[in-house]
This record gives sequence, C-alpha cells and structure tokens, in this order.
Amino acid sequence: PYDLPQLVRDEFDLRVLDLVSTMLNTRERGPLEKFRARAERAGCVISNLKINLPNVRYDSDDAATRRQGLDEYKRWIAAAVVLGARWVRPFPAGTTPRWETLVASFTELADYSATRGITLLVENYRWLETEPDAIPQLVMALNGRVRAQPDTFNWVDDPTRRSGLAKAFPLAVSCDFKVRDLGPHNEHPAYDLRAAFDIGHKAGFRGLWAIEHVNEDKAGLLHDLKWITRQLRDWTAETKGR
Repeated sequence: PYDLPQLVRDEFDLRVLDLVSTMLNTRERGPLEKFRARAERAGCVISNLKINLPNVRYDSDDAATRRQGLDEYKRWIAAAVVLGARWVRPFPAGTTPRWETLVASFTELADYSATRGITLLVENYRWLETEPDAIPQLVMALNGRVRAQPDTFNWVDDPTRRSGLAKAFPLAVSCDFKVRDLGPHNEHPAYDLRAAFDIGHKAGFRGLWAIEHVNEDKAGLLHDLKWITRQLRDWTAETKGR
C-alpha cells in the first residue's frame, strides 16, 4: 500500500487519496506516519478515512455495545488525524437503527471529531441504500455538523438512486464514484455513469469525485482507472461555467 500515492500520481496525475481502514488495517502510529510521508512525497493529500468495522456497533441500543463501539471509533478517528485526513466515514448498520440512538451516537462522534479537525461523512450504504431521505435527515438532525458522501452505485434501484443522489449532493463534500464492471468497449450496464455525474452537477456539487473501482488484474485496473479519470475530466470540462 505504501506505493499507492506515487502510483496514483504517476499513472493518473491525481493528488487526492480516499482511504479505507482495511487498507493499512492498523491504528499504529508508525505505519500511518509512513503512509502519510509517502503521500506527501508524491504530492498527494489524504481526504477521507472510511472506517469499515461491520461488527462494531456505535449505534446499538445495547448500552455496553454502543459504548464499546463509540470508543473504538474514537481510536480510529485519532488514527485519521495521524494520516492527515479531513473526513471520516463511519460504517452503517445492516438494519435500520433506532433514530434517536443513531443521532445521539453521531452527535458524540461529531463532537469528538470536531476538536481534532475532522468532519464525519454519511454514505448511502447498507440500511441507507433503500432510504433516499436518510442522508439529508441525518445531516439536518446534526445541524449540518456532518456532511454527505453519496455513493453513485449503492442504491436499491435506479429510481431510488436518482432521488437519493439529488437529495444528498447539495449536502456533499465528497462522492464515491463507484464504477462497476466495464465491458471490452467500456460498456457499463450497472447504471448510467454520466447521469449520476449530471445529477451531482445540477445539484451544485463541486466537491471530490473519489473513484472507487475494482479489477483483480493490475493491467486491467490501470486501463479502467485511466478511462474513468478521462471521463470525469471531460465531463467537468464540458460543464465548466454552467
């Protein structure tokens, strides 16, 4: 993983890294500082640390489970500070949590994060994938102290996607531009990539388009990422000034 910053800079001339906690899979200061130094040497910055802890429930109604989860997330937020990240995305529950508990938990984590220069992000993942109103409702419940990070793919169907993106993008600072499998001629049957981009632009989103893509073949991955990067740059140029 320590080669990632230079690879991203050399291959794509990109300078922003959106990380997942499982990439380094540690909160130890040494590896975190090493990665940050590699990023700075490559001229890159770290925008976000997505904390993927599916079995750690900061929004549980069980008081002990919730306290354990909140404390664990605070340790990961401290790790994000070492990395130099500005945002952290908690991992949503698999089933809809009780609203009052969710808001209380987000409030505690937001308070802790704010004193360390970190803002929490809300992503449409797991239970939120079926709820196009959930992101704006949570942002409003926290009085704008958390922000949105809509994922262009994570929706139960296309009508929900279009509705959810239109509601989340005005509150967003970052977007997971998740591209699923590409065909031999860059066909993309999963959903309309350009439509997702246009919904964001129409909503006034001018934040970070964080490319999220998987291809187990390295040459194929580099090919795909170059194509995706080119599309985003071309679309941005087309819409400039509009």
